[in-house]
Amino acid sequence: MNTDRFYIDGAWVAPQGTGTMPIMDPAEDAQIGTVALGTAADVDRAAEAAVAAFEEFGRWRKADRIELLRRIRAGTEARREDLAQAMTREMGAPITMAREVQAEAGTGHADGFIEALEAQEERWRLANGDTLVREPIGPAGLITPWNWPINQIALKVLPALATGCPCILKPSEHTPLSAAIYAEILHEAGVPAGAFALIHGTGPEVGDALARHPKLAMVSFTGSTRAGISVTKSAADTVKRVTLELGGKSPNLVFADCGDALEQRVRDSVAECFLNTGQSCDAPTRLIVERACYDEVVEIARDAAESTGVGDPKQEGDHIGPLFDKLQWDRVQAMIETGIEEGARLVAGGPGRPAGLNQGWYARPTVFADVSNDMQIARKEIFGPVLSILPAADEAEAIRIANDTEYGLAAYVQTGDAARAERVAARLRAGAVHVNGGGMGWGTPFGGYKASGNGREGGLMGLEDYQEVKSLHFG
Repeated sequence: MNTDRFYIDGAWVAPQGTGTMPIMDPAEDAQIGTVALGTAADVDRAAEAAVAAFEEFGRWRKADRIELLRRIRAGTEARREDLAQAMTREMGAPITMAREVQAEAGTGHADGFIEALEAQEERWRLANGDTLVREPIGPAGLITPWNWPINQIALKVLPALATGCPCILKPSEHTPLSAAIYAEILHEAGVPAGAFALIHGTGPEVGDALARHPKLAMVSFTGSTRAGISVTKSAADTVKRVTLELGGKSPNLVFADCGDALEQRVRDSVAECFLNTGQSCDAPTRLIVERACYDEVVEIARDAAESTGVGDPKQEGDHIGPLFDKLQWDRVQAMIETGIEEGARLVAGGPGRPAGLNQGWYARPTVFADVSNDMQIARKEIFGPVLSILPAADEAEAIRIANDTEYGLAAYVQTGDAARAERVAARLRAGAVHVNGGGMGWGTPFGGYKASGNGREGGLMGLEDYQEVKSLHFG
């Protein structure tokens, strides 16, 4: 595995510096490898190659770019198992979920971008006679997190290449295995030298160098809101475009009119909250429940949490795995303790590890009831298998509570009334609203309001983030 080298200008090269860090398996708390850490000098080298590559790659015909995406998609499918196994080892995704969801994102997003690029007009005429053309913005820096490694890499690398933008990827230094495999896929697919680079490293070193670099036209970042603010400030001096996909504290509104479907809606909601061990920016972590069905929902959620399996991510099944590392485990434990101290009613789970799992960073699926929206467990992104249940007297109060957050990435609604679903969705300040378990298809733009970021990833709008529009005026 090429974790001791970087991919720059079409080749695996030695880093400019000597820094390294261990690659850890969170299920065993054991070192499974070492990754090299880059420096600003490595970013300079990649940026020079990207600028040189842009001269030709930026002029590739759409048909050639589509064919490149098709080859990348085929390579991703061929190495799906390698990607899944890597993510299971480096961040603890259970292997079944790693195959069916985490690795699947690589091919799914490729399908979405191929369809979007085929449909996009890159030259059109206005009614006033002027002509508009879309052009690649130029070399881009891409910074991705550890919780959905290939999902986030594909959402950035694919639109960059689809639009003719050379790109430099800094994946999370904690999940280098899957990123290195993806770089191998791109190389085999024939991405031209300089049009893609992979540099491992920390945010303060490599991430900041990308954000500040004067030869990069944009930077796209996914991660915490705190880090996104830092990236934006670092990029300001070079007036580059900045797109951000940041944190969330997504509300899930449950109404009594679900009728006979109530139990399944609640069980599915708990499962969605705990998916990826709760380490998803759009997880529905605030269950806001109409008073008329509140007690019933709390009991269903308690049983669903206690029925949630936790175990070895290398084993097949629908269980959840460990948290990502000790730091994340400590944070989740601290937030569970905070919930207890704040007076929320603990109805399932709690501090510590599940019974029988004494090694690795496993957490107990936890549910709090009687939570008020001013409690820290209702306001802070916990990033673990922790659900907060909040009562609401009626629809108006449920909407008020849902919108009372600094975030606006996603929202969820459970109702048996189609008119209510439309009415409530229109009032929720979030980039995506999921009604009765509805999922997001490949090619649908993903992004949020408020402190959850700006820009959109996926599909047509995901392409547009990497493009400029030029107007032509003929006499």
